[in-house]
Amino acid sequence: MLKKIFAALVLATSIAHGQSTGADARTKARDYRQGHEAEILKEFTDLLSLPNLASDSVGIRRNADHLMGMLGKRGFTNTRLLTVPGGPPAVYGELAAPGATRTLVLYAHYDGQPLDPKQWTTPPWSPVLRDREIVTGGKVIPMPAPSGHVDPESRIYGRSAGDDKGSIMAILAAVDAMRANRIVQSVNLKVFFEGEEEAGSAHLRQILETYKSVLTGDAWLFCDGPVHQSGRQQLVFGNRGITTFELTVYGPNRALHSGHYGNWAPNPGVMIANLIASMRDDDGRIKIAGYYDDVKPISAAEHKAIAALPPFDPTLRKALGMARTEANDALLTERIMLPAFNLRGIRVGGVREMGSNTISTAAYASFDLRLVPKQDPAKIQKLVEAHLRKQGYFVTHDTATADMRLAHAKIARVEWLEGYPASRAPLDGPFGKAVFAALSDGAREVPLAIPTSGGTGPTYLFEQILGIPMISLPIANYDDNQHAADENLRIQNLWDGIELYSALLAGMGKAWGGRPVP
Repeated sequence: MLKKIFAALVLATSIAHGQSTGADARTKARDYRQGHEAEILKEFTDLLSLPNLASDSVGIRRNADHLMGMLGKRGFTNTRLLTVPGGPPAVYGELAAPGATRTLVLYAHYDGQPLDPKQWTTPPWSPVLRDREIVTGGKVIPMPAPSGHVDPESRIYGRSAGDDKGSIMAILAAVDAMRANRIVQSVNLKVFFEGEEEAGSAHLRQILETYKSVLTGDAWLFCDGPVHQSGRQQLVFGNRGITTFELTVYGPNRALHSGHYGNWAPNPGVMIANLIASMRDDDGRIKIAGYYDDVKPISAAEHKAIAALPPFDPTLRKALGMARTEANDALLTERIMLPAFNLRGIRVGGVREMGSNTISTAAYASFDLRLVPKQDPAKIQKLVEAHLRKQGYFVTHDTATADMRLAHAKIARVEWLEGYPASRAPLDGPFGKAVFAALSDGAREVPLAIPTSGGTGPTYLFEQILGIPMISLPIANYDDNQHAADENLRIQNLWDGIELYSALLAGMGKAWGGRPVP
C-alpha cells in the first residue's frame, strides 16, 4: 500500500511540473482510445480506402494530400510534400515541444505492395472489419457506432492495414490522446511518410540528399513491420542487406533427344544443380571463397539480447511442419545475423505431365543474397563471379551468342540487381537505451531487443546520408499477411501502438539525457 501511495505522489509531482511518465501516458492513451474507438477506426478506414500502388502516381498523390490534411488537423507545422523529379512525394511535418532538447523523426510509408484483386476475399481498398481471421472463419461485422467499442481480437482487412498505414494511424492517434489529456511531449517530433518503399525506394536517396537540412534530427525510428512471433513487442536494431541475381547456364542450341544424345551433350539442368551445390551446402554454409571475410562477430550485447528472447523456435518449427532447421536447429535470431545465400527458384525442362525425354538448351536459377554489416554488395557480386570462373565458366552479363557458345565449353550469364547494404545500430548505444527505457515504462512486458531483422529495408540510407542511428519499432501482428492477399491488422495491435507511441513521446526526452548526438 505504501508503495502505491508513493508512486501516486511521484506521478502527481511529475504532472505538476509539466512532466508525464510513460506509464501515465499509456493509461491516458488507453482511456482516450476507449472513448474514441469508432472515430479512430473511421479515420483509419478512410485512409485504407485510398489505392496506394507506387506505380499509380494519381493515387499516390491522393494519399499524400490526404495525409497532409491529417497532419494539419493535428497542428503539425511546416507540413510539406518532399518531391524530386520522377518520384512520389514524401509527406513531412513537425510538432515542436517547448523546452525539448532532442528531435525524434518517425518514418513510415503509405504505399502498398502490388496485388491481384481476384485473390482477395473482399476488395483490397474497401476495408472491412471481421470478428477474427479469415482462415479461422472470420465473418464481416459492422464498424462500431459512435462511442461504441470493438472486440480487440477482431481484424481490419485492407491493403496496407498492417504494412504500413497502421503505424501512421497509431502515431497520429497517440498525438490526439496526448493533446486531449495534456500529456507533455518530451521531444520535438518530425514525421516522414515515404510513398515508394514497397517499390524499392528508388528516389529515397535523392529525397534525403535534397532535403537534408529539413530532415535534421537526433535519431530516427523506422515504424514498420510486425511484432515478434510470440506476440511480444520488439525493438529491431538492424536490417540485413541484399543483392539478387539471375543465373543462366547453356547446353545445346536446340533441345535434344536424351536417348540419342544423353551422356554426350552437356546437360544444363545438371550443370546448374552442381553450380548451386558448389556455392552453398545443405546447412546454409556459403562455400564461396572470401564470402565471410568482412562479417563481424556477434557482440556481447547481441548475445545477451538473443539469450533473453522467448524460446519460440520449437513452436515455429511445428507450425511450419519442419522436423529440423539448418545448422543443427540453431536459433532463428542467430541465423539471420549471418549472411544467407538463398535459392529462389530453378527452371529447366518439365516434370510430371510436362516431362519429356529431352536435354534442354538452358537452365535458369534465381538467388537473393542476404548481407550483414560491412559486406559490400559490389564486392559480394565480384566474389560470386570469381567463384563461377573457378568452376570453369565463362561469365557474361549478356545473352550467349553463337560464337560465344562455340568458343567456351561452359557459359554462365549473370544478371545483377543493385541491392542494399545492411545496417545495424548498437543495442547498448544511448539512443537504443533511451527508446528501450521509454517503451518499458508502464508496459505489461519490457520489449524484446532484436539485433537485426531478417528482411531488408532502406535504413542504411539514413545512416549514410544523415549520419544518425535508426531503430525499427513495429506494431503489426506477425500474421498480418504482409505483402499478400487479405492483408489485415489485429485491432489490439493498433490499440497497443497508440499506447506505445504515447509512452515514447512522453518519456523519451528524459530517458535520452544529454545533448550530443549518439
